[in-house]
Amino acid sequence: MKKVRVLPVLLLACMLICTGCGAEQKAVQVNENVEDNSVEIGICFDSFVIERWQRDRDIFVSYAKDLGANVNVQNANGDVEEQRKQISYFIDKGVDALVIVPVDCSSLADLVEQAKSKGIKVISYDRLILNANVDLYISFDNAMVGNMMGNAIAKQNAFRVLMLNGPTADHNVTMIEHEFKKVMSLKGITILDTYYVDGWTPEYASDYMFEHMDIVRQADAIMCGNDDVAASVIRTLAVNQMAGEKIVVGQDADLLACQHIVEGTQLMTVYKPVEKLASEAAKASFAMASGQALENTLLINDGIYDVPYIAIEPIAVDVSNMDSVIIESGFHSRDDVYLNVNVIAPDDDESMLDELPEEDASESEDTTEE
Repeated sequence: MKKVRVLPVLLLACMLICTGCGAEQKAVQVNENVEDNSVEIGICFDSFVIERWQRDRDIFVSYAKDLGANVNVQNANGDVEEQRKQISYFIDKGVDALVIVPVDCSSLADLVEQAKSKGIKVISYDRLILNANVDLYISFDNAMVGNMMGNAIAKQNAFRVLMLNGPTADHNVTMIEHEFKKVMSLKGITILDTYYVDGWTPEYASDYMFEHMDIVRQADAIMCGNDDVAASVIRTLAVNQMAGEKIVVGQDADLLACQHIVEGTQLMTVYKPVEKLASEAAKASFAMASGQALENTLLINDGIYDVPYIAIEPIAVDVSNMDSVIIESGFHSRDDVYLNVNVIAPDDDESMLDELPEEDASESEDTTEE
């Protein structure tokens, strides 16, 4: 491994709350005035089929380069063996830090061990690599995601729900499912069936629905593993003239999901501030590659080991806070979100009506009747 000369890296406080642990966490901040740009970071993505991964890539690379790192991005296209080859390439190349979004969370422990034996810091990004003792796991609080989905459905007085999860190879699916089912149990809601969408392929979800329309018709709500799956579900419901009749929830705040929410065919999504996750991951990767130890991380068990964990808090989004969370943050533009809706945002409508004097409101009603 090459030696890296950098100025001291500072770890300053920024509280992050992890559901169920009540611990304070400090985000990573680093001094950007480096003496050289010799830090090498390899990052290997599952694929770029899911909309958000392209955002993660661009933000991570931008922040890492600003800190002085060289970043090599690889895309496994959802292929486990291809990802293993790419990780082996990074190990042979001798990068300083290796960031992995695993295709299969259970298939990389041996490569993590090889990387660590050569002094490479391994960061498990968004999905936890199991039984591998990575140097850092950084993700959104997936238990909170499941809780938000479950409570959104429960508040709609649903009695029967269908679950269309992501693939079991993604450990996040297990964490979300566990918390979601806990909420269903507490609220007395029946889970009619659980299906796992292999490879996050939306078409598999629609195939399942067409083949199990009897279960779909019984369901009051459909929990979708992500917004791609939710979009496929909504298209299938539309074909069967049920769009808007079934409660649909998802995660990632994809543009189409936000459009569906304001149109009334999807109840909610879980917004995960990708910029915060990707920027913190870039800072942490750079810090560890520079020989600095992270402080104030949480711990999470990967099946064998307790590994350092940074948890970013997600936000539940529905029609009531679409503007304040999604549009004001710049995640999606107002024009794009409301593309198919010919009215202003619901909150704005209500605020305008609230400001009208009573006599004006009544005059308006009289005029309408005439």
